[in-house]
Amino acid sequence: MLSLKSLCALRLGRCLSNVASKNLEGQRLMVVGLGNYIMAGTRHSIGMAVVNQLARRLNISDRWKADKKTGADLTDTDIDGMHIVLMKPRQFMNLNGKSVANAATKFQLKPENIYLLHDELDKPLGKVSLKFGGSDRGHKGVRSCITSLQSNIMTRLLVGIGRPADRSSVEWHVLGRFTKAEQDLLPDILERSVDLVLSHIKQNTGSEPSRKPATSQDPIKS
Repeated sequence: MLSLKSLCALRLGRCLSNVASKNLEGQRLMVVGLGNYIMAGTRHSIGMAVVNQLARRLNISDRWKADKKTGADLTDTDIDGMHIVLMKPRQFMNLNGKSVANAATKFQLKPENIYLLHDELDKPLGKVSLKFGGSDRGHKGVRSCITSLQSNIMTRLLVGIGRPADRSSVEWHVLGRFTKAEQDLLPDILERSVDLVLSHIKQNTGSEPSRKPATSQDPIKS
């Protein structure tokens, strides 16, 4: 039988281990650009365009590598002590969640430490906002992530692509490429999207003063 001293030492060791584990939590985040990997440049893959722009902003766009274990392209860096993994699933949109779950396992990430960047039909082109958890709102990529991670608490960046005037052509609209006029607006949309994500990440690292996060920005009028 263990002595009282030994029991206290054992309990203290467990407490210190738990504290260390909690301190490690939150030191790594993953930012995922959802989309159809082979359909870059389409409205449905604008999440991947945003994560590409984020990689350029962080000067790691030349470090993308295909990772067989996760089924995705990965690159990473550190921001004020926070390890940031950027990811582009090499799957069709409705299977993106499999790659995200694989990466979550590889990097020991909890759902609350994952950002999903994706298109949003019900927001006009140019409007971007953060959404904290919630349903998939009919988005198959988000649905796949919720199913694979068994959680819906991921932080999401919604990038408006607007609905077509002819509602019967929604699928064509989503899978189609941006028009020339829309392409002229994309650089600003991508920059503001990156600003919003980075601002929220820096609040998590404590490198930016805590404040109520911006949840939306005005749409761009063409």
